[in-house]
Amino acid sequence: MMKTMSKFKDYFLVVSLTLFFLSLISLVPLTEARADDIEFQTGMTQSYFKDFSKELGAALSYKALSPAEPLGILGFDVGLEVTAIDIDQGADYWNKATKNADMPGMITLPKIYARKGLPFSIDVGVIYSKVPDSNISLLGAEVKYAILKGSVATPAVAIRGSYTQLMGVDQLDFKTYGADISISKGFLNITPFGGIGAVWISSEPKSLPAGISLNKENITAMKYFGGVRFTLLLLNMTAGVEYMEVPTYSIRAGIIF
Repeated sequence: MMKTMSKFKDYFLVVSLTLFFLSLISLVPLTEARADDIEFQTGMTQSYFKDFSKELGAALSYKALSPAEPLGILGFDVGLEVTAIDIDQGADYWNKATKNADMPGMITLPKIYARKGLPFSIDVGVIYSKVPDSNISLLGAEVKYAILKGSVATPAVAIRGSYTQLMGVDQLDFKTYGADISISKGFLNITPFGGIGAVWISSEPKSLPAGISLNKENITAMKYFGGVRFTLLLLNMTAGVEYMEVPTYSIRAGIIF
């Protein structure tokens, strides 16, 4: 009997891993769009820089892509995430902020993510991203606390703090800080979630070429988000939408246990 149960668990694990890797492969086409290097050009004004910083903040801020319920002290979630943002590629602030004025209409950020459950209904998470054919890379972290864990009859409610740091761009020191509250309620293997929050953007130009003078911008923006997580065996697939200045769309495939 024990051997039969062990074989059954092994079968579930193999199927879960297979589905996980197939999910990762399905995300590859989303990363094909290429982006330009961020490199400020002559004619970049303070007004352009502020508009550019707002849209960049919408793209690079930490995305809430998990339900409010905690992972639990032994819980772990790791996988691949892709965020796509529909930018105004023809806007002067993008043309003046990029090396070749050749940004696509949709920027994609492929990410590696990991989340870990801790005691007291706390989860921590990290992400790393590198935009293809660009000097844009990103490191981020989150801490989430479930005020209500949720149950069969009641929803879960959580608050989250987050941080991201742009890397690889010599002319820009760019950070975002976020705080949000979310709610979720699972139904069988489907868990919808949604929430509201704020993002604080710190965008400071540096090492600018001659003829360009820009000052630091500190921007506060509201964000609204929602999504749904689907779980099957050890596999979880999550899709979400966030609105902050412009809409961003994210999908995540991971193994959760």
